[in-house]
Amino acid sequence: MVVVRAQKASSGLWDALKFSGPAPERINGRLVMVGFVSAIAVEATTRGDGLFAQAASGTGQAWFAYMVAALSVASLVPLLQGESAETRSKGLMNANAELWNGRLAMLGLVALAVTEYFTGAPFINA
Repeated sequence: MVVVRAQKASSGLWDALKFSGPAPERINGRLVMVGFVSAIAVEATTRGDGLFAQAASGTGQAWFAYMVAALSVASLVPLLQGESAETRSKGLMNANAELWNGRLAMLGLVALAVTEYFTGAPFINA
């Protein structure tokens, strides 16, 4: 008889943050989703301030640092309490969808940067 045991979510900080742990990709994905939407919104509202111009101006760097801290803490607290994203997954908004959305946002942010670099113009030419 073979007994399969479900792995309990780790409650240690370093276990959660290790390379194969549950936190790094999820936190990075959440941050880049916010970053991608913010970059597009700023480009659209400032009539063409591209990604590189946004980074060079430095106006959003303090907000970025606050967002990193807030999302990191908000993502780590449930993990440190023994919960996992998979246990809260229901229907369309599940843990796999969040990971894939984060991965696609990473590709989108890179595409914005590459497009601006090669064309010399922001993605949105308003």
